[in-house]
Amino acid sequence: MRRKPSSHVKRGYGYLFWLGIFLLLVPGLVHAYFLMPFPGSQDRETIVFCYYLEKFVLPLRIAGAVLVLFYIFRYYAGTSTGSKWFKAIVLVLCIGSYYITDVMFSAQQMFKEPGTVFMADAKHNKVPYSYVVLGVTKNGVAKAYPLIYLGYHHKVQDNVGDQPVLITYCTMCRTGRVYNPVVNGKRQTFRLVGARHYNAVIEDASTGTWWYQATGEAAAGLLKGQHLQELPYEQSTLGEWLMKHPNSLIMQPDRYFSDDYADLKGYDRIQAVDKDSTNKNKDSLIRRSWVIGVIINKQPKAYNWRELIKKKVVNDSIGSMPLVIAIEKDTANFHAWNRVVDGKKLTFDINDQQLIDRETKSAWDWDGLCTAGVYKGRRLTKIQAYQEYWHSWKHFHPSTLYW
Repeated sequence: MRRKPSSHVKRGYGYLFWLGIFLLLVPGLVHAYFLMPFPGSQDRETIVFCYYLEKFVLPLRIAGAVLVLFYIFRYYAGTSTGSKWFKAIVLVLCIGSYYITDVMFSAQQMFKEPGTVFMADAKHNKVPYSYVVLGVTKNGVAKAYPLIYLGYHHKVQDNVGDQPVLITYCTMCRTGRVYNPVVNGKRQTFRLVGARHYNAVIEDASTGTWWYQATGEAAAGLLKGQHLQELPYEQSTLGEWLMKHPNSLIMQPDRYFSDDYADLKGYDRIQAVDKDSTNKNKDSLIRRSWVIGVIINKQPKAYNWRELIKKKVVNDSIGSMPLVIAIEKDTANFHAWNRVVDGKKLTFDINDQQLIDRETKSAWDWDGLCTAGVYKGRRLTKIQAYQEYWHSWKHFHPSTLYW
């Protein structure tokens, strides 16, 4: 007849229970810690570690569950009442931990992407004209995506004409980017993984590669080192966008996410530094100060937003390219152009809310079109410019110059 293990033996096998609990609990917590903006979690170079850890979390949990179940069926009944209660409480805490790591702090659950992107023309639009949008055009088709909606969803997967687009926005970096979601000839579906260096990380469905939202660079996985193709876009108020593109479609709010959108009220227009009563010098450059960033021939440069507002227009050069950056009266719409026309470098001022070049006194509108003067009918070449937090720009562009 088989002998039951003694109480001493049962206590000796308690390590099986605690090893199982460790495997159930710790990998998921570590993974959640490094992929969400907890104190100190975002400053370390751990994206590759997180990428591989995610692949092992489930197998480790299964192994942990097997160990715990084996212990319960084999040894649990013979332990003391106090020990039983203690272990039962620990198991409940494990279930709570699972809810925290896989539900409460799961990026996909916290920031859900809309199942359907609702669009409307200007006549049926419900979005205030003062809202800031990311606008994209392709072959005569124009679409606008409000920052307040993008800021919650983080990404919207859509088409502009015949062009598939991945419209992305990260509120922790204030980075709006538009990418072509076609990777190696196949259109990808992306999921939100979490964040590293306070920037959203997304994963493509086919290869499982992790991509930084701010740069489109593959940071971990099969395609590490590659880049998503960035598509040009404009950031402006909806009213300004519709003046240029009156037939544009506008992304409409999804009523299911009304409370989430409300949490971002004012985000698109008010700097965090202006809400910080402890900061006496609002013009000082701090982590969440806004900058305008441009990249010319791989050389990045940042322009302090508050200084730009004071000057309204800045004539500058990056390397051999002369450029002009201008901000409109509403302090929401900004523009960057190459200021060379027909081989001649122009210098711009703002006079009565109109751009005037000093060399010919020609007048230019806010779409870069010369409306009067020597260059009438000519248009300045746009330069892609980004409105971003300083901490993000300097991290992802460590060689940046600063104006």
